[in-house]
Amino acid sequence: MKKIFITTAIAALLSVNVFAADGGKRVDGGTNVSYVALHGFTVDFADAKDVNWTVTKNCQKATFTVDGVKKTAFYNLNGEFLGVTQRVDVKAIPAKTLKQIEKDYKGYEIAEVIVYQANTEVNDTIDPTSYFVDLKNDAHEVLVRITQQANLEFFQQVK
Repeated sequence: MKKIFITTAIAALLSVNVFAADGGKRVDGGTNVSYVALHGFTVDFADAKDVNWTVTKNCQKATFTVDGVKKTAFYNLNGEFLGVTQRVDVKAIPAKTLKQIEKDYKGYEIAEVIVYQANTEVNDTIDPTSYFVDLKNDAHEVLVRITQQANLEFFQQVK
């Protein structure tokens, strides 16, 4: 009985040392991703394929494919899930907002539409679902945001 206890204690000690040696981070392709983000991603997106992680000074993101759809999941530096994005068809934009885009951004073409589904448990002041529309013309490119209430907001000048 004493040998089993000692063996178990040594195994547990070695496991803790191995985990602590990398500071709770796992290296994927040269990028440090927090253990919390990796674990959360594995639970939330168990069917994910072709996963690639990127860590910036502001967040950790995983680009992956599920059921043939390319998505990107975002985590803060503490590993908390912030939300997920994916490209969607222009038809996903509410008709009212599409007319507003045509009026306010005459001469621009819609390049792509991305839907962002936020984790409101981490930030309850953000809309649960927002659409980001990339608009381009010959000289400029802008990003606009469509809120949950179908309101159109300028988000960012791209070029």
